[in-house]
Amino acid sequence: MDNLNLLSSKKKKLDSLRPIESHALKNLEDWLKVELTYSSNAIEGNTLSRMETAEVLEKGVSATISGKPLKDQIEAINHAKALDFIKELATMRKSHQFITEEDILEIHRLILSGIMDDWAGKYRQVQVYIRGTNIDLPKPNDVPILMGKYTQWLASQQDEHPVKVATGAHFKFESIHPFIDGNGRVGRLIMNLILLINGYPMAIIRNEERIQYLQSLNEAQTKNDFTLLENLIENSVERSLDAYIAAAEGKAVLPNFTGKVSPESDKLLKIGQLAKATDETIPTIRYWTKEGFLKVAKYTKGGYQLYDSSQVDRAKEVRHLKDEQRLTLGEIKLKLGTKKPKSREN
Repeated sequence: MDNLNLLSSKKKKLDSLRPIESHALKNLEDWLKVELTYSSNAIEGNTLSRMETAEVLEKGVSATISGKPLKDQIEAINHAKALDFIKELATMRKSHQFITEEDILEIHRLILSGIMDDWAGKYRQVQVYIRGTNIDLPKPNDVPILMGKYTQWLASQQDEHPVKVATGAHFKFESIHPFIDGNGRVGRLIMNLILLINGYPMAIIRNEERIQYLQSLNEAQTKNDFTLLENLIENSVERSLDAYIAAAEGKAVLPNFTGKVSPESDKLLKIGQLAKATDETIPTIRYWTKEGFLKVAKYTKGGYQLYDSSQVDRAKEVRHLKDEQRLTLGEIKLKLGTKKPKSREN
């Protein structure tokens, strides 16, 4: 059973257990509101801890958070309001095909309210960049046109699996980067809006997965390789499904978010293990991974790369092509089918 079919199966099980007992459901959704707000803001550099985020959501800006910027507290309050908005919006939209540009602009207005009021709910009019990458983002004048095409694309995705749509929507939105700030938070909220509309619980990309998350977006944008991003979001959705199923069955919920390690992780190789198995150096493995010769299966919570055992043979093949056949890196890329599309090269 592939990942999407597995998610469909778990959603079917959850649907059979609904409605969830009201007290258990409220406790879970209150916890999710804090965790979603903390994680999404922390990925973007917000300094509030989980406990501080919970305190701010309970008491507002009157909460006493020593040594933390007021802006960080406002970001927490804004994100919680935006979560409430998409939950309500999900009940009004029968399908993701009905998500409008106005919906997206309102999400952004809520995110930047009281922080950058002049730009809240408005498309950018300046060029922006993603730090640490060479990704060429659209020019400001192209943004309104691209966002119109974005909602048209959403309307066309009626036969795709909802989780695939949510993943694609997040990627496409981040590739447009339509706002001067808040793009990451808005993109993850759109992803969760699509999940909610289609009856799935909201998914958390945890702050502990930040390195993996940013790397997965970079792989998708620079190499047109969506493997990491799809795996990350599918795993996030599965965690939430498992948590809601546990709540419906009266079982512990939090281990699904904090303590669950997939069994297949034990079969994956750390970068040092892959280097040892192939008689290569760790810097060589890193370089070949960066060039696209090797594929990372997933990342640990600390951001360390894990490889499938098939990459042992792949690394040996790269070495053979390089040393025995004397091929250049460009020739090896063509030979292995990893050559980047010309229009996407940095």
